[in-house]
Amino acid sequence: QVQLVESGGGSVPAGGALRLSCGVSGYNNIRFCMGWFRQTPGKEREVVARISSDGTTTYADSVKGRFTISKDSAKLTLYLQMNALKPEDTAMYYCAAAGFSSCRYAPIATDYAYWGQGTQVTVAS
Repeated sequence: QVQLVESGGGSVPAGGALRLSCGVSGYNNIRFCMGWFRQTPGKEREVVARISSDGTTTYADSVKGRFTISKDSAKLTLYLQMNALKPEDTAMYYCAAAGFSSCRYAPIATDYAYWGQGTQVTVAS
């Protein structure tokens, strides 16, 4: 059973930066598609960024050029570097893992079987 634990959220002013981390346990590698999602009250959970086992990345248009997803396979950790944060980035951020090596087969939240508990990111205007 894969377990995911996020950390690194917090409150920052607009234009600031944060790095989220997601530790993976219950598995000895991260050779599967992983992603970062976010959700605000009353809205559906939306994909922010995804990374396949081969390192291929995809991003939501709203975060391209500002956010970077990466992973450290040796540390079993997924990261999301968020720069130039905007108030509209305020949300609960979740990491997730899918049962596929390529994120081509996991474009939406319901494709992901494992989820962390979430970490809050608040960007003040």
